[in-house]
Amino acid sequence: MKRSFVVAIALLCLPAIALGQTRQTRFWNLTDYTISDFSLARAGNTNWGPNQCKNDRDGTVSPNERLRITDTEPGTYDARIKDTDGRLCYARNVKVEAGEIFSIEEKDLADCTR
Repeated sequence: MKRSFVVAIALLCLPAIALGQTRQTRFWNLTDYTISDFSLARAGNTNWGPNQCKNDRDGTVSPNERLRITDTEPGTYDARIKDTDGRLCYARNVKVEAGEIFSIEEKDLADCTR
């Protein structure tokens, strides 16, 4: 009886586990600008990953738009952000969790240059 109960609980949990694996990690642009280059590097590191904007159909991320993030393990990252107006900014210590949405707001940006 105990074994049947454990099996039943495991079967009930499988859909929730499968659902978690299909959710994609996304970045939500809460800045005031359209982003043309969005790259991540482990916090404190400058080994920037690929331009994640290439995951978007038009290659940019407008304000309030979400972007699919690929080839990025969960962890804490620094983000390098270039917008279509030529501004380059950084956001430090951004927490990226698998299958979750993380956002960056204008107030999170630092070291902006043109």
